[in-house]
Amino acid sequence: MDAFLQQFQNLKIQLEEIILATNNFDNQNNCIGRGGFGKVYKGEVSHSKGQSMVAIKRLDCRHGQGAPEFLKEITTLSRYCHENLISLLGFCHQEDEMILVYEYASRGSLDRYLNSPLLTWTQRLKICLDVAKGLSYLHDPRETHQRLIHCDVKSSNILLDEQWNAKVSDFGLSVMGPANEQYSVIVILAAGTPGYCDPQYAMTHTLTKESDVYSLGVVLFEVLCGRLCCTYSNGCVQQILVPTWIESYEEKKLYDIIFKDPTIQPLEQSALKTFSNIAYRCLKESREDRPKMAEVVTELETALDNEEFSNWINPLIDYDEMSKNAETPLNCSSKDEVRKFLSKGVLLKGGKTWISLNKKGERCGMVSFAECLDSDPNEFKSVFDSR
Repeated sequence: MDAFLQQFQNLKIQLEEIILATNNFDNQNNCIGRGGFGKVYKGEVSHSKGQSMVAIKRLDCRHGQGAPEFLKEITTLSRYCHENLISLLGFCHQEDEMILVYEYASRGSLDRYLNSPLLTWTQRLKICLDVAKGLSYLHDPRETHQRLIHCDVKSSNILLDEQWNAKVSDFGLSVMGPANEQYSVIVILAAGTPGYCDPQYAMTHTLTKESDVYSLGVVLFEVLCGRLCCTYSNGCVQQILVPTWIESYEEKKLYDIIFKDPTIQPLEQSALKTFSNIAYRCLKESREDRPKMAEVVTELETALDNEEFSNWINPLIDYDEMSKNAETPLNCSSKDEVRKFLSKGVLLKGGKTWISLNKKGERCGMVSFAECLDSDPNEFKSVFDSR
């Protein structure tokens, strides 16, 4: 192992510094998480990009994690760099210790916030979009690197920084494949987490990038429903909720399962339709029917745009009056539709005035030269936010 790690010497961190940063792996004050790999601690260390607070994962061989996972994390994260993937800042392999040092995501993992009113629907959609972008980068490398299938996409492996930006983490089970093949099938012993694992992968042991698409679909429904995909009893899976969620979507009973909190504004209807539709398609039984990750990104961007647009509130604008006075009448059934037209802009006053809304919902106007000529040439006026 030491010979292999020679190529990553720039990432090496001394055990002494890690022990000092974690107060000798203090479980009470420095431990911020634990899982099948062992425990994660926080501490400030010097690393390849400077000095900062970091997350320190201490692998515990007694829990099934060992050299293969340790080496895979180092190899993968030193090769794949994206704003929506957690960054590897260093590692330590001394005195039988296998330690990985990552950028610190101060808000922890997504699973902690599924039913939290701290997250608005705009933030929830943005988190899902971030995850899809990170996975799309891994799936569609465009000849910059080999395709990578994560194999363990779940809400506890999605970390959130101070600004609620999402970053995919934990690449210990990831599998590399050819970058230049539209369809790459890898035969491998099935691994993953109950509830999130692609049923086709579990049954046939054949892995494709659509297996990650399925897992992301489960996460999307978790965000929509505000709860984990499984219920547990005595530490064991009691029920997997995914079939219930699929059934609720197909029977048009989303309202029965969607997350509700009186302190946050409900999800806008067109955003809900787009979001739930792409989540449902990710869970299709046939891999051929599941969308590509790039399409998931596009649909989530649309859902986010719709949700952000619905939050544009400008009480100073009479949308109904503006719709009537448009050069080309706007046939709209709701103010939301009028606002969507206004995001592109409309002509008023016989084509002499152009009015639109910016992304903050602020009114922007432009007055035509012809209208200026109709006014008193000796009178000059400054028009706010227009030209």
